[in-house]
Formats: sequence, C-alpha cells, structure tokens
Amino acid sequence: MKKAAFFTLGCKVNQYESEAMRESFESAGYETVDFGDFADVYIVNTCSVTAIADRKSRKAIKQARNLNPDAIIAVAGCYSQTNPEAVKSLKIADIIIGNTEKENIVEIVKSYNGVAVEKVNDIMKCRMFAGPTAASHKGKTRAFMKIQDGCDNFCTYCIIPYARGPVRSRPLDEIITEAKSFVKNGYKEIVLTGIHITKYGKDFGEIALADVLSELNRINGLERIRLGSLEYNKNFTEIVNRAGEYSKLCPHFHISLQSGSAGVLERMKRTYTPAEYKAAVDMIRKTWETAAITTDIMVGFPGETEEEFAESMNFAKEIGFAKMHVFAYSRRPGTVADKMENQVPEAVKKARSEQMQALATNLENEFYKSCIGKQFSVLVERKTGNNLYEGHTENYLPAEITSSEDISKQIVKVEITGINGETVTGDIVK
Repeated sequence: MKKAAFFTLGCKVNQYESEAMRESFESAGYETVDFGDFADVYIVNTCSVTAIADRKSRKAIKQARNLNPDAIIAVAGCYSQTNPEAVKSLKIADIIIGNTEKENIVEIVKSYNGVAVEKVNDIMKCRMFAGPTAASHKGKTRAFMKIQDGCDNFCTYCIIPYARGPVRSRPLDEIITEAKSFVKNGYKEIVLTGIHITKYGKDFGEIALADVLSELNRINGLERIRLGSLEYNKNFTEIVNRAGEYSKLCPHFHISLQSGSAGVLERMKRTYTPAEYKAAVDMIRKTWETAAITTDIMVGFPGETEEEFAESMNFAKEIGFAKMHVFAYSRRPGTVADKMENQVPEAVKKARSEQMQALATNLENEFYKSCIGKQFSVLVERKTGNNLYEGHTENYLPAEITSSEDISKQIVKVEITGINGETVTGDIVK
C-alpha cells in the first residue's frame, strides 16, 4: 500500500482542506502517515499570509524531499497560488497546484508520469464555492467545517484576497449534509471556518451567517456550534439579535481587531472604527454574560506613532480580551503597506510587541479569574494522567478535570475552582 503524508501551515481553513485531502487519499487506497515518516507522496499545504509563512513553506518543501528523494512532492495552498514561480525555483516540487485544485489532488498525483505538473488557475475569476470536503477529523473531538472562501476587503497589509479570491459561500444544503456526517461520526462540536465567514451569503444575497447557525441548531446530536475567526461587519447585529434561534452556539468570539487606533485602522483600510468594534462587543456581552472575546492585534504598522500605539494598548484594556494573538507588522511584497513611508524600525516593533504581549497575559489572567466559581460545560478531549482529563469550556477555556470515571469525549458540567498556568481547574457538578 502506498503512503501519503501531509504538512499543513496556516489557518483553520487550510487545516480543514488538508483533512479533506487526507480522506481523499485514504479513499483511494493510500495509507496516511506522519509527515516525518517515509512516504511515497508528500503534500505540503502552504501558507502565504506573511513572509515568515513563505519561509516556513519553503522549509517544509525541502524537508519533504530529504525524507524520501524518490517521493512525489506536491505543493498546494496559498504560497503556490500567489507565487508558483518561487516554488518552482526551489527545483523540488513535482506537482504545484493552487487553491482551486485541491479537490483534484488524488487524480493529479495518480496521473503523475515524471513530468512536472503546474496547475494554478486565476483565482480572482472564481465565482463558485468549491474544494475538498471532509467527513471526519482523525484523532479530534471537534470537527472543522469550511462554509466560505475568499475575501474582498483588500486590507493594505494583506495578500490573502489574491490567494483565496472573491467571497464564495457554500450552499446551505451542503453545509447541513456535512454537519450530519460529522454527527454520525461521533462529533459533538462543529467549528465553522472560512476566510471571512461573517460575509457568508454575500454572493447569494438572500442568506447570511445567522441563517446557517439557525439551521445547524436544529440538528439532533449536534451539541455545540463554534465560530472560527471573525471579521467585524454589519452581520454581527443580525447574529446577536437572532441569538434565541441557536442555543447551541458557543459564547466564544474571535473578532480580528488589528489595531485599537482609528488612524491606523484607516491606513490599514479596515472597514470599522474602534467605536463600532466596541459596540459589537457590548452587544455580545449583553447576550452572553461569560462570552470570551479573543482577537488578533498588530503592532508597528507603517506610520504607527507612539500615540497611536498607546491608543491601541488602551483600547485593548477597555475591551478586556480573554486572549490576544499579538504580532509585529511584517512587510509583504505586493501589498500597499509595503510601499508606505514611515516604516517602523524593527527594534521599535519588537519593544511594542513585548509591551502588548505583557498586556495580553495580564488580560488573560483577569478573564480566567473572573470565571472562578462559575459553572461551564466542558467537552472532554483527552485523558492526561491518572483520573485527569482535559477539555474546553463553551467559551474556550482549557480546563483540567479530575474524575474516577472515564469521561472521554463527553460533555460534563464543571465548576471552575482555580487556575493552573494557562489552564483552569474544575470539579464536576453532580
């Protein structure tokens, strides 16, 4: 039996697509193995969100060739979509495909005859949702489900619209069918993913993300619905206003901020102000008292002054994020921001990143403390020791539970009793 191995970089969408490709190879008779093992085919699903992601993608491609000089090396994803020439220049990849060909990867690999293959279509012309689909996630307790692709924001620092194309939504009947498949395979929680899922339905015109949540909420056996990374837009109002239609929605909202400074947001070409962002958070917290608001925040964007950085710090404090993914701006060739004047020196970006990360740690600790004494449901994911289990609360706190009974893959009611590092501890409520 031939063996296939996968290496995935980047976002949850890429992870979902890798899982779907893995299933396709297994259905075709391949055995899938860990990336570090000997395999006949290596698939590197690349990311290109930053120059660092490009570098990691190149490293993985080289590693694949070193693992088996005679293997077929297939490179897919955003790096090959946006810069196939760079992938080709490595003189390693046998097959280079963009994001639109992932669903055909098994056929492409099986028909490979020693002649280099390059299939990278003009993704900006794509108008229909397509791609590989997955019915299970090996070794996981929650399933990721892609419901949308593409982005039309064209933020000045971002290349993703050119890697993923315009907004394309998955038909609702396909979403429901796949969700039922996940439930049939034993999954209690589904995470909705996409490049910009709050724009779901924009290309349809008569449906939105709130409608997807409402329909999923009706599926018997599905106990949790979790939203992946979100971008603020007007659809937030509809989601919150219709909260009564989806009792299974987890109160965990990862809403990308990028900056708490109005001036920086304007230069980034983001589509909201700090005031609008805060209004959305306030709406969420009025509806879900223990909601965890998490975010991405960038420091050192071109032209960011000390005053603007201070605005961003103060805004983060005002929101009180449960978790912040902090990163320094990285110049990305092909973007507007790369050509902007007043690029912030690396030393300044490093110092600001450290300050923002320190704030992130403090805010996270405060949020954890606010949950002590409160009750949450925990989806138990794994056993970690003698009578010790780990899982996540509905608002995505990592939790450690003691139980003499086997509670693996169950949802149990827990009262939070303390904090152990980056994990909360709790007792099962009888």
